[in-house]
Amino acid sequence: AIKNETYCGSVFKTVFLNQSGLNINSTIGPKEGWQVYSSAQDADGRCICTVVAPEQSLCSRDAKSRQLRQLLEKVQNMSQSIEVLNLRTQRDFQYVMKMENQMKGLRTKFRQIEDDRKSIMAKNFQELKDKMDELKPLIPVLEQYKMDAALISQFKEEIRNLSVVLMGIQEELGAYDYDELYQRVLRLDNRLRSCMGKLTCGKLMKITGPVTIKTSGTRFGAWMTDPLASSRNNRVWYMDSYTNSKIVREYKTMDDFVAGVVSRTYSLPFKWEGTNHIVYNGSLYYNKYQSNIIVKYSFETGTVLAQRALEFAGFHNMYPYTWGGYSDIDVMADELGMWVVYATNQNAGNVVISQIDPDTMQVLKTWNTEYSKRNAGESFMICGTLYITNSHLSGAKVYYAYSTKTSTYEYIDIPFHNQYFHISMLDYNARERALYAWNNGHQVIFNVTLFHVIKTDDDS
Repeated sequence: AIKNETYCGSVFKTVFLNQSGLNINSTIGPKEGWQVYSSAQDADGRCICTVVAPEQSLCSRDAKSRQLRQLLEKVQNMSQSIEVLNLRTQRDFQYVMKMENQMKGLRTKFRQIEDDRKSIMAKNFQELKDKMDELKPLIPVLEQYKMDAALISQFKEEIRNLSVVLMGIQEELGAYDYDELYQRVLRLDNRLRSCMGKLTCGKLMKITGPVTIKTSGTRFGAWMTDPLASSRNNRVWYMDSYTNSKIVREYKTMDDFVAGVVSRTYSLPFKWEGTNHIVYNGSLYYNKYQSNIIVKYSFETGTVLAQRALEFAGFHNMYPYTWGGYSDIDVMADELGMWVVYATNQNAGNVVISQIDPDTMQVLKTWNTEYSKRNAGESFMICGTLYITNSHLSGAKVYYAYSTKTSTYEYIDIPFHNQYFHISMLDYNARERALYAWNNGHQVIFNVTLFHVIKTDDDS
């Protein structure tokens, strides 16, 4: 069978074999312009199928075919352009993503810098505000000076102005120059301190700090300076542990103490007990081990100048402070002289205060209080008033005050920061108006604010 089909204006002939395998048109050959695409023969070499088709060039003159080819070329060009554009877009997108991440990082850094600046500024201004709070209690003191009323009024106005400025700064940080403001506070502080130089005794109002001077030794110990030494004499003495030791280390200056440069070492004739020792006018006063005896030891001669037993005083953990450590007998000094604090059976284990002669160590006068010695964390004397803390641990505060001038007591509430959680020594230094403390292996100093009542000649 021969099937004629017309494509592109030409006739295609297809030759089929019948069922018997006879070639109906075995002489068919390709016409001019036709092309054989494929053929197959059997084992005898007979042609089974021959397919011929016109050359592709026969359709090249057809207008629609030409338009189709041009369209295909345009489509290919567009596809290539789109591919190039896609590659560029992907590259630009990656660049944009990278830039976005960098911008986010910069934004985070700027935000962090801004937050840090505000945090630092807030801290600095809080310090200034605290400084102002320390200065405010001094205003009533200055008012006692009747001859300086105009100066006091000026001080008060400056403090008010600075307080207003500080409050404004708290609301809007950075609105004022911190360095200039700080210098104003320092100048005012120096002027107030110069007036304070005229003052002597006062009532404890506030404890600030501490300032950590050094970290050394065991959890328990004592360190001190001499309150009667000259301003050029800044020697420091160091006694580590609360028992079973006789070694005292001396440092020429506070800087040497911090650096650990020992200038001299003393070996005491007797071991000490507790941590409540003092250096007073060049001599060390301490509680002799397993006794109620106070020893006076001269650093200059290296000898014991005197020793005396406290009558009925408990010792060796009979009536210690809350932390124990054989802290039964506490030797201390203030603006009015030398004192010793202890407890006796006769006073039911309550605190006893005795003023003693620093030369002979003879008891001059005694006061019996009603505060249990075992419930006291630590104690110290300021201007003849004994101040007792309610604990040696975190949350400690000055809780009780006994005036030897009036023989009266009062419960007070003066908190202080127990930074290292365990205080085993707390003594007042009248020359420096500061509290020396041994705080869990850290040697620290607290500043104190005193309220002074000044009587002028007109008041007498």
